[in-house]
Amino acid sequence: MNILLDAMGGDNAPDEVIKGAVKAINQIKAQVTLIGNEDIINNRVKELFGKDKLTDISDKFKIKHTTEQIEMEDKPTVAIKQKKDSSMVVGFKMLKEGEGDVFISAGNSGALLTGATLLVGRIKGIDRPALAGILPAYESRLLLIDAGANTNCKPINLLQFAQMSSIYLRNTFGIEKPRIGLLNIGTEETKGNDLTKETYQLLREKSEELNINFVGNVEGRDCFSGDIDAIVTDGFTGNIFLKAVEGIGKLVKRNLIESLKKNIFSMIGTVPALPAIKRFSKKLDYKEYGGALFLGVKKPVVKAHGSSDEKLFEFTIKQAEQFVENKAVEKMIEEFEK
Repeated sequence: MNILLDAMGGDNAPDEVIKGAVKAINQIKAQVTLIGNEDIINNRVKELFGKDKLTDISDKFKIKHTTEQIEMEDKPTVAIKQKKDSSMVVGFKMLKEGEGDVFISAGNSGALLTGATLLVGRIKGIDRPALAGILPAYESRLLLIDAGANTNCKPINLLQFAQMSSIYLRNTFGIEKPRIGLLNIGTEETKGNDLTKETYQLLREKSEELNINFVGNVEGRDCFSGDIDAIVTDGFTGNIFLKAVEGIGKLVKRNLIESLKKNIFSMIGTVPALPAIKRFSKKLDYKEYGGALFLGVKKPVVKAHGSSDEKLFEFTIKQAEQFVENKAVEKMIEEFEK
């Protein structure tokens, strides 16, 4: 297996990409190919690890040299068409041509969606691919779809998001009847805007036919109860929801640490509870859940957070290997062909 990694994508590239890859390389069976400017990558390796080149760290590393990179401010379609030697475009071409099994990038989300759709191709029967992100929930996990790929959606798109998430959760996590909820401002079917009201009716009509276990509208506060396996929404709302959850996690962690360090008595009292505190912190850390898989394209494409650090890249690389091993995309194609 070969994991393709965009070394030049993201706010902290290439340093955090390289450090994350180095941390992950001995925890996975796959080979990792970093795509980007070879001179820049090896110079950073020398600065960070004291090695002359990346392959001196592990023979499971390779570099695919490119001369361009897509910036966050670039217009997606223009960038994909004009920057043909960028790390992202080259990565997509390698993936399509079978030179890699999964492609990871923390770069421009719009360009990643455009490239995945135009260069890799959509699965037949899916109008729009969507970002499926994993979040912690009570004694379980929550799939959020769409987490930011499609800011404007139609009811048919949300219906397909529900269908894709059902297939993905069944085949990847072994959940026989994933409980799919529609994110809304109330649980009543009359609540929400035109999109959510029309989607609710469509899901209710088509769920049995498409093997979707639709449980109705779900309010944001109930998403993490452990009673829902996936939340369906448009990419605009989903991305706001995702980042708000990440912010709350950081707030809880920061306030907990400050409270425990407030005085000598609280610090002493903390010692017996340290294992439980570490488990709690680990559970709330979104970095532990890796990146988001683009559901709906013909090959596995993973979007890492634009601000990813070495820890997030480490977990995203390990997660990407699991995506390939679980044959998530192949099973999605099989289901839609039916």
